[in-house]
Amino acid sequence: MFHRWGHLVHRRRFAVLVAGAVFVAVAALWGTGVFGALSGGGFEDPDSESAAASAQAAEVFGRTAADVVVLYEDAELTVDDPQFRAAVTQTLKDLPRSDIERAVSYYDTGSPAFVSTDRHATYAAITLVGNDDDELDASYQAVKDDLAAPGLETSYGGPSAVFFDVGEQVGEDIGRAEAVSLPIVLVLCLLILGGLVAAVLPLVVGGIAILGAFMLLRVLSLFTDVSIFAINVITLLGLGLAIDYALFMVSRFREELPRSASVADAVAQTMATAGRTVAFSGLIVASALASLLLFPQNFLQSMGFGGMAAVLVAMAAALTVLPALLAVLGHRVDALALPWRRRRAATETDDGGWAAVARSVMRRPVVYAVSIVVVLLAIGAPFLRVNFGSVDERVLPESTGSRVVAERLAADFPGGDASAAEVMVTGASASSLAAYVDRLDSVPGVQEVTVSAEQDGAALLEARYAADPQSEEARHLVEQLRSVAPPVGASALIGGETAQLVDLLDSLASTLPVMAVLVVLVMFGLLFVAFGSVVLPIKAVVMNAISIVASFGVVVWIFQDGHFADALGFTPTGFIDATQPILMLAILFGLSMDYEVFLLSRVREAWDQTHDNTEAVALGLQRTGRIITSAALLLVVVIGAFATSGITFIKLIGVGMIVAIIVDATVVRALLVPATMRLLGGANWWAPGPLRRWWERYGLRESTG
Repeated sequence: MFHRWGHLVHRRRFAVLVAGAVFVAVAALWGTGVFGALSGGGFEDPDSESAAASAQAAEVFGRTAADVVVLYEDAELTVDDPQFRAAVTQTLKDLPRSDIERAVSYYDTGSPAFVSTDRHATYAAITLVGNDDDELDASYQAVKDDLAAPGLETSYGGPSAVFFDVGEQVGEDIGRAEAVSLPIVLVLCLLILGGLVAAVLPLVVGGIAILGAFMLLRVLSLFTDVSIFAINVITLLGLGLAIDYALFMVSRFREELPRSASVADAVAQTMATAGRTVAFSGLIVASALASLLLFPQNFLQSMGFGGMAAVLVAMAAALTVLPALLAVLGHRVDALALPWRRRRAATETDDGGWAAVARSVMRRPVVYAVSIVVVLLAIGAPFLRVNFGSVDERVLPESTGSRVVAERLAADFPGGDASAAEVMVTGASASSLAAYVDRLDSVPGVQEVTVSAEQDGAALLEARYAADPQSEEARHLVEQLRSVAPPVGASALIGGETAQLVDLLDSLASTLPVMAVLVVLVMFGLLFVAFGSVVLPIKAVVMNAISIVASFGVVVWIFQDGHFADALGFTPTGFIDATQPILMLAILFGLSMDYEVFLLSRVREAWDQTHDNTEAVALGLQRTGRIITSAALLLVVVIGAFATSGITFIKLIGVGMIVAIIVDATVVRALLVPATMRLLGGANWWAPGPLRRWWERYGLRESTG
């Protein structure tokens, strides 16, 4: 199938290139508009009790939460000075009613909670007009400049300001990452491939992957909310995997050229071998990312959609545009070669350094296997004490305005460091509601329960507590509040920040086993179709899990415990955002399988030729070792640029992926795979009789002729 596809692409190479150019033009002109169509947040479970409490409160009482908190301050004047008062009240009075639903300040309420302890600052709580993130963001941007009070220092906080700052930070991060990584990647491709023409091809495929994924994501945004953080995973995976695939394809094409009768045959043989491997790799990575769609959180779903789009477009470009370019270039793919390229090509052998490493490992397989597993599990040990939390403003850099405002309110305003659970009660009489308030107030840890709104048998209560909303103490308190029986004939829903975290952890815990089973089954099926073995998929899953656990341990040690916080530029919080290990699991499982497929494809090819397990492993590593480590190096450069992100959890993902990729491409592929395959021997390729016969008839294998 892939052999025929290679011949077809060669015959229609110019048509393929024209179609590719049209696709890129549309993606560049329309697809890049996706930046204005994305939403923030999306970390909560929309079907949870906390989400239901928020929705019911909004339906009964209207939107009461502050979307923007505007901090007004002056070093000389106090809030009691007429000049300070006039500046704030006139500013709020002049706000356009088309964008502002409500503006509450100290001068309306007289509440001391609105005034800093030194009385040189106050804030206004602004509720914007809008029913979703896009509308709220539009309202915020429309009134942001109008919120500035003349003569006073004005700062912006609250959810809408955080979302705006996150969007600005994401754009800045992507621009910086591309500016840093692309020149380095080009130089490394030049050194790895040994020629300028060949070095440019991976970047061409990477550009197509990113732009194409942007276009697919914009199409998706027409039908559902998509998180702005999907942009990061698109750029990271689109560029990284496109470079990997192109490197693998170009290297194989240059290998096939000297032994093929024509360029057409070289293209066809490249597609039948490397092209087939790229196709399976893309499907495996996309399948791992598709598992994120099982979770109800929009953030994880968006990351799944974005990652799948990037991987599938990268795969499609590598199987269409790239072979068409290779068909046009032919032997000119080696044009503008570096001096050592020809010397290296002339001395390449199947009995080189990588084969020597494999044979050395296979002489002592037990020692290598046991030692590596013990070391990797020791590195992963910190994950045993992981603390989970959720995203707050501390994911932004310390100097970001919305974070500064949040920290000022907590430190300098009365009760600013207290948290509250929102309790939405319906169907309660006045007397039963009062009794229910008393029962809530008696829960250990609750400071005060107040009625913040009441209407037609419905009431919105606030149960305030001093515990950190991310802490285990606060989570236990919310569970106790939920265990308090509501009034007879009434219902009560508990919401608020801590309740959202409790519901998030419950949601992730209930969905994770389903995700794990689905990913393993899909990986098993695809690897069996590719290699005809039921043993190799099991081995691959186990080894990938070990390397991923090691990266999780490093992430906990750095981001939860705070090691290298100053060097990496983040604020340690003592916990890991609970959605990030899930996201890392999907991405890293797919990437680990990516390199597994690259290696095993050549091992299977050698096994079919020799039926000597040791020789097949040595040949497979010799033929892929340099390419896998080179691809890993390029991917580390791309990811490393994103590890400089100002958003902590993007930085966390970057660091975790760098650790996992380095471990996977070196220790696991070069040492652990040869050791375990030597121990398994001929059993590597075992399958039950019916499955073996099915694979021999229908399975897809490397074609060598």
